[in-house]
Amino acid sequence: MSPWGSLRERDLYSIEDMDGPDCDPLLLNRTYARFPVVNRLLSRWRSSYKRRLRPLLSETGRATLLDIGSGGGDVARSLARWARQDGFVLDVTAIDPDPRANAFATGLRAVEGVSYRQAHSSELVAEGAAFDVVISNHILHHLDARQFAGVLRDSELLAGRVALHNDLARSNVSYLLFMAGFWPLGWGSYIVKDGLLSIRRSYTLPELRSAISPEWRAERNGPWHNMLVHEHSGSGKRERA
Repeated sequence: MSPWGSLRERDLYSIEDMDGPDCDPLLLNRTYARFPVVNRLLSRWRSSYKRRLRPLLSETGRATLLDIGSGGGDVARSLARWARQDGFVLDVTAIDPDPRANAFATGLRAVEGVSYRQAHSSELVAEGAAFDVVISNHILHHLDARQFAGVLRDSELLAGRVALHNDLARSNVSYLLFMAGFWPLGWGSYIVKDGLLSIRRSYTLPELRSAISPEWRAERNGPWHNMLVHEHSGSGKRERA
């Protein structure tokens, strides 16, 4: 099947190799290790930090952040480092339910202000946890409709200020450019094969807007990503239903 035909509708059924319980652990760890390159080039977290997080930090000098589905933890580490370089303290909790992701992240050199935990967001809700900011990167396309709604609901309950869910935007151009530009990272990892499937599983902006409640908004985040945004109207945490 050509990429042009395959992208007319979301691929709802294919499973990425790295999500399989029996995937090759060496290829998986290489994939985690190469995520920082992909995210640095495509995911625009530096821009999101400057635009959305640094103004919040400038109000108090310190904030807490939860990274849902953190994978190898590179986004969590980057955000904590950028905040520290600007003279702020950002306490980041990075969670992932996959024990392999947690093992990889905790096996890296520690970064000040970042802690890792193997957990679902629903577990933190049950514990009564609270954070100023909740984020995720590239997890929405992994979720079915029930899980998607659950993560957004958890984010509303956990985030006192803002929730930001960054995900790939499905398009023919992004598919072909990713295939052409990132093939070197595919050797010995799942980056390219799973990355292309991720694009096929991702939402267009109109699809994303139709999948969310009025409390959320969907925005373009550069040419290759969409961002879901939920902001609380007050500075305090909203009461839970």
